[in-house]
Amino acid sequence: MSRSLLRLFLALLLLSVSFPATAAAARPNILWILVDDMSANFSTYGETHIRTPHVDQLAREGTKFTHAYTTAPVCSPCRSALITGMYQTSIGAHHHRSGRGTEKIVLPAGVELVPALFKKAGYYTAIGGWPAKRSALGKTDYNFEWDSAIYDGNDWSGRGKDQPFFMQIQLPGGKLRRPAWKDQALKALGSLTSPESVELPPYYPRDSVLLDDWAQYLDTCRFTDLQVGQVVERLKEEGLYDSTVLIFLTDHGISHARGKQFLYDEGIHIPLVIRGPGVKAGLERTDLVEQIDVAATSLALAGIERPKTMQARDLLATDYAPRDAVFAARDRCDETVERLRSVRTSDFKYIRNGFPHRPHLQPNRYKDGKEIVQQLRSLHQAGQLTGLPEKLLFAPNRPAEELYDLRNDPFETRNLAGDPASATRLTELRAKLDRWIIETNDLGQRPESVAQYDSDMKVYVGPEGGKNARQQQILRSNIELMKQWAAEGK
Repeated sequence: MSRSLLRLFLALLLLSVSFPATAAAARPNILWILVDDMSANFSTYGETHIRTPHVDQLAREGTKFTHAYTTAPVCSPCRSALITGMYQTSIGAHHHRSGRGTEKIVLPAGVELVPALFKKAGYYTAIGGWPAKRSALGKTDYNFEWDSAIYDGNDWSGRGKDQPFFMQIQLPGGKLRRPAWKDQALKALGSLTSPESVELPPYYPRDSVLLDDWAQYLDTCRFTDLQVGQVVERLKEEGLYDSTVLIFLTDHGISHARGKQFLYDEGIHIPLVIRGPGVKAGLERTDLVEQIDVAATSLALAGIERPKTMQARDLLATDYAPRDAVFAARDRCDETVERLRSVRTSDFKYIRNGFPHRPHLQPNRYKDGKEIVQQLRSLHQAGQLTGLPEKLLFAPNRPAEELYDLRNDPFETRNLAGDPASATRLTELRAKLDRWIIETNDLGQRPESVAQYDSDMKVYVGPEGGKNARQQQILRSNIELMKQWAAEGK
């Protein structure tokens, strides 16, 4: 081999072996801390009943978004949206826990999962709980077919030398509150939040069961904050803190009668804090952003080009164009058929109810299994609910449209859809939602096929669903009611 050819060969070899490692070492690690069932009840967001110093510290060191909203108020649709940077309604992943039976859901062409894009770029990809236990991956809950090989492991410790990592730490958050939670919380936190000190939204009665539950929920926020501090401490101990972009967010709001599964702010408003290299410190952003934007932002921070089909936006881009509205959708949750759509601006929210002849609290085994919902139903049946709790939670049907002035009515209790003075605003937001439905190809506008529904329900009711005999009986009854109401056009 001539000397010139040898030099060329060595140069090519150097490029193929050394360049990716060098480039990878220069790129930041990307770490998501994604929390279940939790609203923005952190002191940096104005919560006064508890202190959350670790999340507060991240906010001081990074950028805090005060108006971040999920695109779906329940786990699997919003997680399917986040991991693709796409509206769940655009990719057929809008029904909660769908595609789990014989009828599968396949992503549209051109849609790629964020971890797969990181892996292609040389990142080590991981998803796990905290602390990482066993070899199992953390919560995914995607409503489509996907390859688990997109994840290399459940902890960043498995990465190669100088290899950057993309990791998701999945925290249970609000799901922790249960009968045994108090003992765990007291041991970890040293004290418990007093139920008597709790302030509830005006549409919940000041009942002892609800107060105790909300106090437990606030302690799950404190516990989540403690876990965030542990993550930060580990990053610092391993010398990774300054080279890691840490993104803290929740999947959707608190699980309650008007929160999780619904499009009021209690269900869709989430905390979002981004801290690390390339992110401005001490900045508070008040513009409207969507949870899916975390996908595009993460890729951009790592220098990875996002798919042209991706609907998410890079929140930190120099040419970022702020959204004038955010959109959300709720469709079938478990066995309960539903179709809700909303558009929220800085001042107003418009909600469209696809099944207005059904009650707000439709029968649902999951929701009806919660003590707080059971207590609300018990109070209603005993005639002990009055005012807003009775009006908003137990009306036999709902208006086809809801319009709320968020500045003057932040709890969304006064529907202005029938107010002549608000007719112009109603028309404007109605048209904005219609455009979004068309432009994003909202697949939820078509009823779910009987084959798909039955396929998913077999998983719920069957032995693989993990339900006991009583739970299966409730599910079967609710399924029959859904089919009856559909046949009646209700």
